[in-house]
Amino acid sequence: MPRTLLVIDIQNDYFPGGALPLWRAEETEARIVDAIGKGRAAGDRIVLVQHVSGKPEGLFASRAPGTAIRSGVLAAAGDTPIVTKHHADAFQDTDLSRHLETTEELLICGMMTQNCVVFTAMSDDARQFKRRVLVDLCTAPTETIHRIAVNAIGSKLATATLADAWG
Repeated sequence: MPRTLLVIDIQNDYFPGGALPLWRAEETEARIVDAIGKGRAAGDRIVLVQHVSGKPEGLFASRAPGTAIRSGVLAAAGDTPIVTKHHADAFQDTDLSRHLETTEELLICGMMTQNCVVFTAMSDDARQFKRRVLVDLCTAPTETIHRIAVNAIGSKLATATLADAWG
C-alpha cells in the first residue's frame, strides 16, 4: 500500500529561542527525523509542510529565520517536496493533493497537535486516504494541550506511534 509521511511545520519558531516554543519540541523532532529515515528505507514517500504567514513580522513571517524548516529534518528528508501553506489545514489553498496522487495511506505528524495536525487530518481533502496520526511524532504548546488533542483525534481517526508504523 503506497504510504506518505506528511511532516507538518517542523520550523524554528516552535523551538527554544523561537516565537512559540512547544512542549518537548526537540524530542519530537528527533523522533520525526528517525521516522523519516525509517519511511525512506521502507519506500514511503515523505512530504514536508511549511507554514508561511502573509505578515511581514511575527510567527512564520516570510523570510524570517523562525519560518525555516529545521535543518535536521531537511537533511533527513533529502530531495522531497515542500508544500507551503498559509492556513492550519495543509490542503487548503495548496498543491498538497498533487503530491499525494498515488498515496493510499497518509501518516500525519508534526507541530501543533491541536491545530495544524488536527485540521489537516480531518480536512475534507484528506478523507480519500486511510489516515493515521502518529501521536508520538506530534507536540503542542503544553503537555496538557497535546494530550487533550490526542484524545480528541482518537475519537475520530486512527492513531499510531512510530513503532506501530515501522515496527
